[in-house]
Amino acid sequence: MAEFMAQVGVQNMTAALGILMAFIGVCAFLTSIVTEALKSIEKVNRLPTKLLCYIVALVLTTPVFCAMMAYLKQPVEWFMVFASFLASFVVAKVSMNGWDDVTELAQRLIRK
Repeated sequence: MAEFMAQVGVQNMTAALGILMAFIGVCAFLTSIVTEALKSIEKVNRLPTKLLCYIVALVLTTPVFCAMMAYLKQPVEWFMVFASFLASFVVAKVSMNGWDDVTELAQRLIRK
């Protein structure tokens, strides 16, 4: 691991991790918004929210990744697309837990 970090450079590794965290955060935010919007549709509202969140994350994460790579003017390789597919599960979990935490805090703070 130390050899890899020395070869890549600690500054580059830190920048890459920062970009990855921002990517996951933006995707989770978008997933949350789209999921909440879709839940207002009657036929879609029949699906469990967590399942819908996974579906939305799977659909949104790869195009957002490709858009980010186009913005950064970096080539997109096949393994990057596969990695963005895997990242969509992380995005879904972050998105789901984020809304659960907000709901829990609202129930504690807002008394009727």
